[in-house]
Amino acid sequence: MKTIITAIAATLMFSTSGFATEFDAPLQALASSELAGIAAKPEIVAAVQAQNVQHAEIGQARIDELDATWRAETGAGGALVNATLGKDLSVLLRKIQEESGGIYTEIFVMDNVGLNVAQSSVTSDYWQGDEAKWQVPFNQNTAHFGDVELDQSTQTYQSQISLPVLNEAGQPIGAVTFGVNIEMLMQ
Repeated sequence: MKTIITAIAATLMFSTSGFATEFDAPLQALASSELAGIAAKPEIVAAVQAQNVQHAEIGQARIDELDATWRAETGAGGALVNATLGKDLSVLLRKIQEESGGIYTEIFVMDNVGLNVAQSSVTSDYWQGDEAKWQVPFNQNTAHFGDVELDQSTQTYQSQISLPVLNEAGQPIGAVTFGVNIEMLMQ
């Protein structure tokens, strides 16, 4: 596991809008230490590998169908949302989020096509494969740092940091995204 953490930490670089802010150093430090360790947890790697096998033959039509089902279920709950939130890994992600003291606002893990594997809370969509938060870590084997933005639902400034989930050979097999409350991080 230490090798995987080292591999993740060694590949970190910013993929934001290109200008430096006072948040860059603390976000980089968090990503290269604590978040890299979480991304390398055996439970995360195993869950991503299992879903990759399960979805080995999945096509875009099925991905779109799952995403549409998810979006329809997000407000009222449903089989797909409940099954995903009920996974052991989702329980672990909720625990990690709770123990962060408010720094993590969300954590979600994605497979090799960008579908959610597990998450600490409901995301707005099930398929992240069309977004930089999955594309950069998975395709470039590096971290993606989202812009710092005001989250309307929580009225806090947040950034999303996404890291690759790596196999034993150090190759991306998925990704994990952390919503980071900048105000809590900077305290």
